[in-house]
Amino acid sequence: MDQSGEVLGRPWLTIVVDSYSRCMMGLHLGFDAPSAWVACLALRHAILPKQYSSSYELQESWETYGVPQYLYTDQGKDFTSQHLEQVATELGIGLCSRPQPSEGGIVERPFGTFNREFFSSLPGYVGSKASERSSVAEREACLTLMQLDRLLVRYIVDRYNQGIDGRMGDQTRIGRWEAGATMPLPLLSDRELDICLMRRERRQVYRGGYLQFANLSYRGEHLAGYSGEEVIIRYDPWDITTVWVYQQTRQGEQFVARAHATGLETETLSYREAQAISRRLRRLGKAITNESVLLEVRDRDAVVEQLRREKRRKQTTGKAKKQTSMKNKHQPEETVPANGVADAVTEEVDEAVIESEEELVVVEDVVVRDYEEWKRDRGWW
Repeated sequence: MDQSGEVLGRPWLTIVVDSYSRCMMGLHLGFDAPSAWVACLALRHAILPKQYSSSYELQESWETYGVPQYLYTDQGKDFTSQHLEQVATELGIGLCSRPQPSEGGIVERPFGTFNREFFSSLPGYVGSKASERSSVAEREACLTLMQLDRLLVRYIVDRYNQGIDGRMGDQTRIGRWEAGATMPLPLLSDRELDICLMRRERRQVYRGGYLQFANLSYRGEHLAGYSGEEVIIRYDPWDITTVWVYQQTRQGEQFVARAHATGLETETLSYREAQAISRRLRRLGKAITNESVLLEVRDRDAVVEQLRREKRRKQTTGKAKKQTSMKNKHQPEETVPANGVADAVTEEVDEAVIESEEELVVVEDVVVRDYEEWKRDRGWW
């Protein structure tokens, strides 16, 4: 759920497991359904050294990192995409898919262990049986995604990786990892790895030094010198307002420049949102330009901010009403017996009594709209 207590749905977990030690190498936890991009994010987490703040309350450190020699996956479309193949090639990873689902025990067993030892003990857990997929889980849900991530990381680092795998003898998973790491592993910088994980397209540079991508016009310094040439662009699908331009040479790809969507330099726009906006503009018979897309983005941001204000106002009003109710429940009531001596008597009251104008809370009608439904209505999703 989110910070306001609204249930957001069931998150997806993608994991990367070391086949030698059975250590958990990395993960991605989020609401995005499995895709090549999500798989790359899990791979990124596995490759980079991992450091966590004190808020995670870890007893041990997550020591596993490094570029794998081979990456074994199933034959799902998220693992057989051109994007994942491109990333594997650039990082020097052999990409292998298992022919039969039954051969996926190395990665399937941890999920069973996670469910048995960790997830089943959490509020809001949804079991595998249809009878367990009820509204009970939704009513019990009380963890935010960040809280769940902290608990999961703590479980993996302090318990799972420190545990013994029955197929590994009496050696712990992390002990086997450390025994197998006979030499320091090469490190990749965050930025170097992020460039490798970006999606890749080919585009032509037009006269004047601009290029087209996702129905947007981009300009970049020095691009005018490449007019008429085909270049490679790399982009983050969660924000396409900036792309990285490369020229293909015999030695490989050579960086040329960063190009920005004209007029959208200070905005954030995902590839999927850009596609949805383009579809909406076509339905309305409007031209798709950077200016028309910018108006849609700002309209989106204005509505999102309005929804946030309404949610904050609803939270504030709810807290104020609760505090007033609690105060009046415990407010002493003065009773005057026949002898005229006042005794202080405390009793619970069924209704909250507002004793002064300062305690009066004016509750306005709050219109709560579902953001996901609103985006679908607008054609942004």
